[in-house]
Amino acid sequence: MRGSRLLDKAAAVARRDLLTAIRYRRSFLFTAIGTGAELATFYYLSKALGPSFRAEGLEYFPFVLVGTGFYSFLISGSSQFLYTVQLAQQTGTLEVLVTTATPAPVLLFLSAMSTFSGATLQLFFYLGAGLLLLGSTLHLNLAACVVVFLLSLIVAIAVGLIAAALQLAIQKGSAVVWLLGSTSWLMTGALFPISTLPKPFWWAGQLIPLTHSLNAMRRALFEGAGFRALGNEIGILVLFCAVLLPASLVAFSFALRRARMAGTLSFY
Repeated sequence: MRGSRLLDKAAAVARRDLLTAIRYRRSFLFTAIGTGAELATFYYLSKALGPSFRAEGLEYFPFVLVGTGFYSFLISGSSQFLYTVQLAQQTGTLEVLVTTATPAPVLLFLSAMSTFSGATLQLFFYLGAGLLLLGSTLHLNLAACVVVFLLSLIVAIAVGLIAAALQLAIQKGSAVVWLLGSTSWLMTGALFPISTLPKPFWWAGQLIPLTHSLNAMRRALFEGAGFRALGNEIGILVLFCAVLLPASLVAFSFALRRARMAGTLSFY
């Protein structure tokens, strides 16, 4: 019965967001234009660099295609948890929401669910259009891609919950997203191989889950790497999931309880 109620709530949230998206359907056109411009930029940049430039054994365009597409998906997904809390604070609805029978982390996940779904479709469109430009055959290991995708999604959810917890506690959740986003471009290999970085930055990059997500997804997509070849990256992502997800749930629950006791739920 509880599972059916959760599905009903998820369907209601999805219906609300679908109606909102239909109302602002011009945004689809703007998104498509922006995606096309971004793909063209990286495509012609790779042409300027030439085929002799290899990034981690790949041509530059497929390297940056996965790096920018998957990176943007994970960062935008993490940000949605923070934006959901901020919007509820600004509209004065947060106190009402947290008094419902649905646990607050579940409410946040339901609110972010549609954004993740939309971002997934946008990611597939981005990668699909990029592969058409690339004009080469994939060496795809689908099972490995799915596992890497799901583990990376769990990490993104955990980071989003931590950002939401900081927003409740000190109204600085956006700082987490900003810090993660700004440092990740440099140290996770989204745009260029991290092997070119100085050793201290390289080691710092190994402590960011996105580094392992991008590397594993590239290898699973373009090299056909399986679970044995990706064992190190997948093991690290599993470790991040095992640590970050329980810690984020505890942190968010604690921050929510403290904010309710202090009467600061609506502070932003």
